[in-house]
Amino acid sequence: MSRRFGGVAPSITATERRGYAVRFISSLLGDTTGTPSTTVNTLMGDPRNVAHAKKVTQEKQHKAKAAQKTRAPQPARKAQIEQTKPGATEESAAPKQQAEKPPHPSDSAQSEKSHAVLSKLKELEFHSRANIEKLAELSLTIEEELKQKAFAEAIGAVYAAQDAFQSKIVKLIEDYEAECARLSGSA
Repeated sequence: MSRRFGGVAPSITATERRGYAVRFISSLLGDTTGTPSTTVNTLMGDPRNVAHAKKVTQEKQHKAKAAQKTRAPQPARKAQIEQTKPGATEESAAPKQQAEKPPHPSDSAQSEKSHAVLSKLKELEFHSRANIEKLAELSLTIEEELKQKAFAEAIGAVYAAQDAFQSKIVKLIEDYEAECARLSGSA
């Protein structure tokens, strides 16, 4: 006991006043009674952790409320339900058809997306050309250095397929460049 309390143990410790419940075990190495030790210190709640959890919960609630505000208002949903009733099927058919059609992207947006596609097609053509060069090198190695005729025919077939792809993608790029030029002119 301490001198501070005049030999009388206080009924509530400072730790308990703050909401902590602390349990101490006799030793980290194990209890001398032969029973295995459990935990050294069990805290019921650190105020910093509690405050952080409260802040995170409030942020989640705030985000959920903001998401609900950006959604369509409830009266519009009720109007849609009333339109789909059996008596209003003919009247609601025309507005639904108009709503189902996606709005056409603006010419400038369509032009930008088309140029992005053209860029990717050119990238494919570049890699195709590189593949043809690698296949030609491998074909020479297999045929002349290794003298493996069976594989030479197989790599020749792959080379022919890659060459066909190369010619088709070059034609596609030419056609798509013309389309991009037309879209750029109309924008």
